[in-house]
Amino acid sequence: MSTTLESPSRLSEQATVESAARPLTVALAGNPNAGKTSLFNALTGLRQKVANYPGVTVERKEGVWPLAPELPHARLIDLPGLYSLDAASIDEQIARDVLTGKVAGTPAPDVIVAAVDATNLERNLYLVTQLLEMGRPLVIALTMVDLAEGDGLEIDEKKLSDALGVPVVAVVARQRRGIEELARAVVVAAEEPAPGTNWCLSARAEEEITNLSGAGGRETALRDLYADEWPSEEKRREAVRQARERLSQGNPRWWQEPLTARYGWIEEVATGVVRGAKQGRQRTSATERIDALVTHKFFGPIILLLVMLLVFQTIFSWATLPMDLIDKSFGALADTLRGRMPAGLLTDLLADGVIAGVGGVLVFLPQILLLFFFISLLEDSGYMARAAFLMDRLMRGVGLHGKAFMPLLSSFACAIPGIMATRTIENPKDRLATIMIAPFMSCSARLPVYTLMIAAFFSERKLFGFISVGALIILSMYLLGIVVAIIVGWILKHTILKAPPPPLVLELPPYRVPNFVNVAQQMRSRSWLFVKRAGTVILAISILLWALATFPRATTSPQAGADQTIAQSAQGNGAEASTQAVQQGNGEAPGGVDKGEQVRQSFAGQLGRLIEPAIAPLGFDWKMGIGLIASFAARETLVSTLSIVYNVGADGKEDSPSLIEAVRDAKRPDGTPAWTPLVAVSMMVFFVLACQCMSTLAVVRRETNSWRWPIFMLGYMFVLAYVASFLTYQGGRLLGLS
Repeated sequence: MSTTLESPSRLSEQATVESAARPLTVALAGNPNAGKTSLFNALTGLRQKVANYPGVTVERKEGVWPLAPELPHARLIDLPGLYSLDAASIDEQIARDVLTGKVAGTPAPDVIVAAVDATNLERNLYLVTQLLEMGRPLVIALTMVDLAEGDGLEIDEKKLSDALGVPVVAVVARQRRGIEELARAVVVAAEEPAPGTNWCLSARAEEEITNLSGAGGRETALRDLYADEWPSEEKRREAVRQARERLSQGNPRWWQEPLTARYGWIEEVATGVVRGAKQGRQRTSATERIDALVTHKFFGPIILLLVMLLVFQTIFSWATLPMDLIDKSFGALADTLRGRMPAGLLTDLLADGVIAGVGGVLVFLPQILLLFFFISLLEDSGYMARAAFLMDRLMRGVGLHGKAFMPLLSSFACAIPGIMATRTIENPKDRLATIMIAPFMSCSARLPVYTLMIAAFFSERKLFGFISVGALIILSMYLLGIVVAIIVGWILKHTILKAPPPPLVLELPPYRVPNFVNVAQQMRSRSWLFVKRAGTVILAISILLWALATFPRATTSPQAGADQTIAQSAQGNGAEASTQAVQQGNGEAPGGVDKGEQVRQSFAGQLGRLIEPAIAPLGFDWKMGIGLIASFAARETLVSTLSIVYNVGADGKEDSPSLIEAVRDAKRPDGTPAWTPLVAVSMMVFFVLACQCMSTLAVVRRETNSWRWPIFMLGYMFVLAYVASFLTYQGGRLLGLS
């Protein structure tokens, strides 16, 4: 395929000077599964940032695109995937508003780059017809041309460019093919007049559009005339109403005319530019052969379950070595700090608050990376869409919208993007029902909790000699969340949120070899959010928890005072070391205070003992209660909380090997183990079902615009978690388990 760009000489000196005056703003638009993400990553590399658009929880992905050495880098905005500008969801509304310059803080794009899938040209060109009407410079990035060539297809880019009236550049993101040509096309397009439309309606309809154009132009008139909603301004609304009446007199199906006119023109264009085998025949045949097994009614769910089990088994197997290295590194760092700094509150804060707290969470970073690796791998290969197809029958049986699967699937990484992903569900009741059950999916923040419990009590156990019991337990936790979500969803959809779910319309993309650049980008961005959380929120919480566990200072015990007096009578240079040795040997903090008594008398200990009678039936003691309270800020904070509590408590020693050993060795006042396998399972069950995340509640408040639903979510999930944990622990004791 040859590019329609003839030469960079088309850039005049004046155009270059004008372009260099300020950075260009470029919007990247396209259908879902059109290769937009791969193209965005290829254009921006590591120069990306992810945030939300102001006022709405829609992900805003931007990057820096170096167009040319002599020009400033462009600001590239990756819009949410959409099929048309007839916005039906919040994502599509945001994409349309960005293109029209209506989003605060985001200037209207100087150039629009439309990613068009070469293997599915006709479907992708529908959005292009709407972008042509916007009156902004447009460049077509023809993606997946390598797949089209593999299917025996050839697209004449010169003819396509002439038909559309805009530059067309063939790109293959993973090979960086066409990237430089696309950059030159964007710079040229920014200095040339905006394109117009090459298709038209009937004479009567064109006349009405001309009458309505006014200052808004043809695109505004076309939208007002054929949109579902009426214009807000009364005079404009009356003019549109009269125009619709006149059109309906001559054509009862007047409202279908833009759709039929666009597709008629698209079919004519595609017929003239596509040569070779019937479009997509070979690819579709290969896809169908795989789907015959993967989406089979019987074998499909079995394959999905095996894939999930394989993912979890691999996560535990591969993450062991790097987790051990991270754990030992933070332990060595704390020991080095204590050896170089004098004993005191500052040293305790840095070693037990900062290092132990953050290190106790970052030790699980390898598992988080592996989790995102497999999620990205399955998404990029096209299997995730098949999983949604398989789950649709189950979702509809419960009464949920088929589109609910994708938000629920996203919630396995984090409930927050999962809840935000419900914007694609049009029906408010279906959307609200999905929001209410999304936190049941075991997010990555729960993974450190599961891992700690499994590593402490189930790591060496095998079933049939080769299946890890830990992997089966974590799979059971995931399945428990799914089952409870299904039950709760059924109840909600048949009571307070009763509404029939509409049919699922889902595109199954072709199977592709995953783009590992995309996978790496996803791993980097998502894990970086986890690291930032550990470095900010969790660090702040760790310091706060250390302070709560350290103050008020406990009084000196009589035995400690005697030991300290003996130590202080020592002579020579070893006096200070002798003092510390006596204190450590008796399990005391510097100053002769028993460390167990210090935690008990601290603010954290007082709070934990206050709730201990309520959580004792679940198998939890007051130290675990401290972790439960702290984990409301962030679920994974339970790990850092236990690190701090056990590092400064009687159960821990200053030279204790790791948190896992500290959990195994923890004792109750009567000398019995504080943690047992049954207590660990009870804790995991509680975390599966409880809404231990204030960030999730904040997002629900923002999405529903009410505190009623977040409070309802917090209340009913806590009751479920308490009852399930109670039944787990007490039932296990009745069965003689420990």
